[in-house]
Amino acid sequence: MSHRKWNITIAILLLIFISLLACFYLSTMRIRQLIQPILSDDSSQAAMHHVILISQELDNPYWRSIEQGAIDASAKYGMQLEYEGPIRIDPQEQIKLLEKAISAKADAVLVQGMNDPQSVAIINQAVSQGIPVITVDTDEPTSKRLSYVGTNNADAGKTMGELVAKAAENRGSVAVMIGNELAPNQQLRLEGFRSVISRFPELSLVDVRSSDISRLQATGETEKLLIQYPNLEYMVGLSALDGIGIADAVERLRPNGPQIFAFDALQETLMQIASGKIHSTIVQQPYDMGYDAITLLNDFFQGKKLPEQHFTKIKVMDQPTLKNETGETGS
Repeated sequence: MSHRKWNITIAILLLIFISLLACFYLSTMRIRQLIQPILSDDSSQAAMHHVILISQELDNPYWRSIEQGAIDASAKYGMQLEYEGPIRIDPQEQIKLLEKAISAKADAVLVQGMNDPQSVAIINQAVSQGIPVITVDTDEPTSKRLSYVGTNNADAGKTMGELVAKAAENRGSVAVMIGNELAPNQQLRLEGFRSVISRFPELSLVDVRSSDISRLQATGETEKLLIQYPNLEYMVGLSALDGIGIADAVERLRPNGPQIFAFDALQETLMQIASGKIHSTIVQQPYDMGYDAITLLNDFFQGKKLPEQHFTKIKVMDQPTLKNETGETGS
């Protein structure tokens, strides 16, 4: 091969090599551009605080509202939220889920206080391992939890007492249904209620019964009360299912019987208010509980000191208020 042909061959090979090198470089840059968002997302996910919310009952509408508030706040503050809970109310299952959250090394836990020494011990264990805990809806004040987020239940009970006293014009007989005799939030509501009623000598609290957070049991206990106290004038339910359970029994045994005061804003409760079967209800703000709990966690992760208690608002819903909010005329 002549010297000239050899030079041409080398030049061609060099051009091919340079072309391949350029193609390789461009391909590498393109691949890097394609995978960079994925790498960035993985890095972002890894940096997110993993928060576990343990509910009292997985598909309970009240707790789903707490979850939604927590979801929205988690999106705002860049946290990863995991929602857990027993299928049916089961304190032991809640405790197991709390233990599982610790084993999973969650960055923080939101959980309902259970007024249980075992629950207190596990919350304290979580905190000792560097996992902050905030109690939601019900407090566990003897534990090392960071803060409580929820209703001021003592004040809610006082508000209920004032509603009944006003409707009764400070005289008459009242019976109360509570969801659970051991639940601290129920006891605080009852104490607040008693503190108001006790100011009026002619307004007597004749009995307190437990529904065990069951509509059927609330109905059954109300039937017994209506038979035992034929002149009973007012009935109060301090947990969500009590009001509609009381209304079931009153409609069956004494349709023109005692005025009913409820707690929480179940759809059926609101329907009973619209129809005049329930006088009024005290409405909590579960969405705010979830949202505010995550907001407090964000403050904690930013190095801020949290308040011991963060109370969410309550409001009274009666027939006029319901009409104003919904634009409905009722029936």
